[in-house]
Amino acid sequence: MRCVVTGGAGFLGSHFCDRLLSEGHAVVCVDNLVTGDAQNIAHLRAHPRFQFFQQDITAPFRVDGQIQAVCDFASPASPIDYARLPIETLKVGSFGVYNCLELAREKDADFLITSTSECYGDPLVHPQREDYWGNVNPVGPRSCYDESKRFAEALTMAYHRTHGLRTHIARIFNTYGPRMRLDDGRVVPTLMAQALEGEELTVFGDGSQTRSFCYVDDQIDGLRRLLDCKDPYPINIGNPIETTILEFAERIHRLVGAKRPIVFRPLPQDDPKQRKPDITRAKQLLGWEPKVQLEEGLRRSLDYFKESLAKSSTSPRS
Repeated sequence: MRCVVTGGAGFLGSHFCDRLLSEGHAVVCVDNLVTGDAQNIAHLRAHPRFQFFQQDITAPFRVDGQIQAVCDFASPASPIDYARLPIETLKVGSFGVYNCLELAREKDADFLITSTSECYGDPLVHPQREDYWGNVNPVGPRSCYDESKRFAEALTMAYHRTHGLRTHIARIFNTYGPRMRLDDGRVVPTLMAQALEGEELTVFGDGSQTRSFCYVDDQIDGLRRLLDCKDPYPINIGNPIETTILEFAERIHRLVGAKRPIVFRPLPQDDPKQRKPDITRAKQLLGWEPKVQLEEGLRRSLDYFKESLAKSSTSPRS
């Protein structure tokens, strides 16, 4: 295949580029580098089957030649980023997805969209199945991300029904691993950085809210399998093993050997109280379930975060 990967210099997008290239496919990586990092793809620049274009997908763009798949990973994906870039987040989930869908339609290519468990909002159903419509505040501070992804799913299904486009929708749950930015505000890099730098570990609320953490290698494997699946409807790809944020912080505290205590801060508005995927459809349709245990995934991530901190030691972390 020859595949376009938008947001390909981001955390997940760059790993997906690696996976496709390792299978012998060609990759056209498109990223405007607003939240992506050129270092994530630096090792690919000389690869004969890899091309990179710095491009904002909210503006129409073209890719010459045949394409078999358009895989859309482009969007700010952390609370800090979409709080800083709310309009850009909404634009990439609407204009950006539209432009990607038009490219897929023009090339008669498959289209894969990386949606999110945030489509479920602060869920009233637990665990979350794909047929649950969610509990989202459409005008809250997180709505720019939640609603952009919900719109992206609706637009994707409209192209499937109207144009017969072959579509694949992944609802991604909390993913972690190498290439996450230390300053992106998500729980894993934040707690890791705090522990490694000798700071207090920050937990919001009383820490009883739950998340389900999936290691990046497992997530990429699920997404790759999804690209070959004929089912056009959303499929949860995440780890169904649930843990409280306080338990998670305590685990990182022990793993790193942190000296400072865990401290508690007010819970942000609309922060989900529970998050756990039902992965029945992923098991049945993709033959997929996560394999990497949380302790092992965190150990694999720790060396990367140590290295990132060493590289950024000459400049303060924002």
